[in-house]
Amino acid sequence: MPRFGPIKRGDLIRYLRVLGFEGPYSGRKHQFMIKGEITLRLPNPHQSAIGRELLSRILKQAKIDRDTWERL
Repeated sequence: MPRFGPIKRGDLIRYLRVLGFEGPYSGRKHQFMIKGEITLRLPNPHQSAIGRELLSRILKQAKIDRDTWERL
């Protein structure tokens, strides 16, 4: 369902929960989500959407491939 492109922070969190991540939890500078041994830092809320490049880095850290992301 989500295309690989700009996404709102709230939507990113919702889709990560669908994929089994828990949180977000408060950290020092950033919130984070957890799934097993993976701890994923989330970008701070800001006015614009999360761009393709940042989304790509987040998904890589979360060990989620593009096909899995787009199948949600």
